Amino acid sequence: MTQALVQIREFLSKKTVGIAGAGGLGSNCAVALARTGVGRLIIADFDALEPSNLNRQYYFRQQLGIPKVLALKENIRRIDPFIQVDAFTVKLNPDTITQLYKDCDVLIEAFDKAEMKQMLIETALSHWPDRPLIAASGLAGWGKTEDITIKRFGNFVLAGDDISETHEWNPPLGPRVSILAGMQANLALEFLLNGFQFKKS
Repeated sequence: MTQALVQIREFLSKKTVGIAGAGGLGSNCAVALARTGVGRLIIADFDALEPSNLNRQYYFRQQLGIPKVLALKENIRRIDPFIQVDAFTVKLNPDTITQLYKDCDVLIEAFDKAEMKQMLIETALSHWPDRPLIAASGLAGWGKTEDITIKRFGNFVLAGDDISETHEWNPPLGPRVSILAGMQANLALEFLLNGFQFKKS
């Protein structure tokens, strides 16, 4: 490992990222952050893994039927056993959001349903207006990569095309979901590494 990577990982090892949802966005985003060395991930989701999830979510067929957060915790442990993963099998509401994510440096919204996205965003912005919040909207289908953009509203950032709503004939597929999950992870690193400087010997 290069000296630069060692310093980045050492810096990120002291950071905490909250992820609301462990589906296509949440699972892929969590793995990306774990690979970079973010020290603590707080992840909440109430769903168990189903066969239809495997087209876009970071899980394996042997994990079907297991709560997603527990399967994700195991997958991250296999990547890096030193990452602390606090996994909660719970359906989030304003009370549990403010309780579980109170110590985060960055919070990531990774829900599938619009009403859950709105609830998380409104709760987070009202309680932590100065904390970075990263959300996604418009991730269904395929292609049209050039339509995926980032909108910034201070510390609130929205990634996606803000158009491609998921429905029966426009399902979320792995490549586009992974692009947005990677963008969310990259935006989190942008906030976390703000002010970071390499120490050159």
